[in-house]
Amino acid sequence: MTIREQLELREIEYLSPYATLSKDSEGRKRKEEPCDIRPAFQRDRDRILHCKAFRRLKQKTQVFLLPKGDHYRTRLTHTLEVSQNARTIAKALRLNEDLAEAIALGHDLGHTPFGHAGERALNNVYHFAHQKQSLRVVDRIEKDGKGLNLTWEVRDGILNHQTSGHPHTLEGQVVRISDKLAYINHDMDDAIRGGILTEDDIPADLREALGSSCKERLNTLVHDVITNSMDQPVIRMSQETERAMKELRKFMFENVYLNPKAKGEEDKAVHMIEQLFEYYVAHTEVLPQIFKDALEEADEEKEQIVCDYIAGMTDSYAVKKFQDYFVPEAWKI
Repeated sequence: MTIREQLELREIEYLSPYATLSKDSEGRKRKEEPCDIRPAFQRDRDRILHCKAFRRLKQKTQVFLLPKGDHYRTRLTHTLEVSQNARTIAKALRLNEDLAEAIALGHDLGHTPFGHAGERALNNVYHFAHQKQSLRVVDRIEKDGKGLNLTWEVRDGILNHQTSGHPHTLEGQVVRISDKLAYINHDMDDAIRGGILTEDDIPADLREALGSSCKERLNTLVHDVITNSMDQPVIRMSQETERAMKELRKFMFENVYLNPKAKGEEDKAVHMIEQLFEYYVAHTEVLPQIFKDALEEADEEKEQIVCDYIAGMTDSYAVKKFQDYFVPEAWKI
């Protein structure tokens, strides 16, 4: 019996009846020999962790564009916090922690530079959604166009991590709610760090219901999810805590996500991404070779390939390419 088979047997013995067992995976698009050490979802987690798109998340905006400070979240640190929330909840509920972690680490691989401003820009010029792009990254873009060939369950969780999504596994549901718990709390923390808010600005009833610090609120929310989902075929929260979380999210939209002080530079980012899109559509010859090769495939639209390239950029790389094409250099002999 291989180490992988021993681990799969351990899952059968220990995990909840509602957990997704590695041995029962729907499989991959391309058949592969199983690893002798790692179960399928652990193998997927490792592939995501080692891919180039994951490393680029460290230089992509979470909320604040190009912040001057070492402690503001990036898309990478957001992803790690989602992963930690998901692992904590999955472990407590005896769900498949490897599956939850793989989905969490991959859920934002398709996010654009400049956060949701970049996503909005690409959606203005071409139909674009980052969850669909994340799936394209793992299916078609990574590994020089071969993709990571992940399992169906991980791909399903990545595609359905949005609020409107409907993951088919409880582990996918865990990631969907863990994403909200992460960004509501860490974006609040960053807003306080940046002087956009103070703790006292949060409505008193929400602080009473959820806690008087980011740490207390996250602790309350995670405990509530675990308590109300234990031995249940669905991941859920109590009505009271879910209502408070939604009110806190609404407060964040009104005071941070739509705050001109925090988001005053976003119009410039949108303009820059839209200009880059128009330039690359008109000048596909300057695209990297992998994207030129994709253009030759009959089932790929030119606009989609350009979106693939731009969405993969880091904030700083997008600024550099914009400068290369649209900002004149000083003349010199």
